[in-house]
Amino acid sequence: MNPKVDDFLSKIEKWQPELEKLRSIILDCGLTEELKWGVPCYTFKNSNVILLGGFKEWCVISFLKGVLLHDEKNILVSAGENSQSAKVIKFTNLDEIIEIKSTLKAYIIEAIEVEKLGLKVDLKKDDDLIFVEELQKKLDEDATFKTAFENLTKGRQRGYNMYFSAPKQSKTKEARIEKYTQRILDGKGINDCTCGLSKKMPSCDGSHKYI
Repeated sequence: MNPKVDDFLSKIEKWQPELEKLRSIILDCGLTEELKWGVPCYTFKNSNVILLGGFKEWCVISFLKGVLLHDEKNILVSAGENSQSAKVIKFTNLDEIIEIKSTLKAYIIEAIEVEKLGLKVDLKKDDDLIFVEELQKKLDEDATFKTAFENLTKGRQRGYNMYFSAPKQSKTKEARIEKYTQRILDGKGINDCTCGLSKKMPSCDGSHKYI
């Protein structure tokens, strides 16, 4: 056990029992415990394998190369809309963790095997990004919008594209594009707050109103 993680867990106000349980399960599998990016991180021969985290509605165990796991129990979900590699399992109480303890250990062991084999995630290049039809039409028809959109970072472009492509109906996709047009013209990403930071960043509490 790493003293830095002891200190981290002693100070959190929520999910302490759940994170302590996840910690013990992970350590039983032989990973090295560290504190990185302000959260518990578990490594194998200096390679990051797992992160633990707590959010408002759930806590998570995050497998950084989760897309390479077989996920026979179908319990892994994407870590975020732009995540190409990490997968997480969400928990809302201690009993949920205890119930699948053996499954968690199996997933952790598989994640370690991924590192032993030197497997890599085939990350999609930004050049491979294909815009949803309705967005591409807007780009083709509105030169000002096209310039503003292309000036966004690739990550912000990907975030918008994924959000716009989610609905099944074309008219809903078009409505989303129109709703966020001004934000795009202002150079803002879909998660950016008026403070100029993403509401996902630790330095922004997410309370700022969207433009």
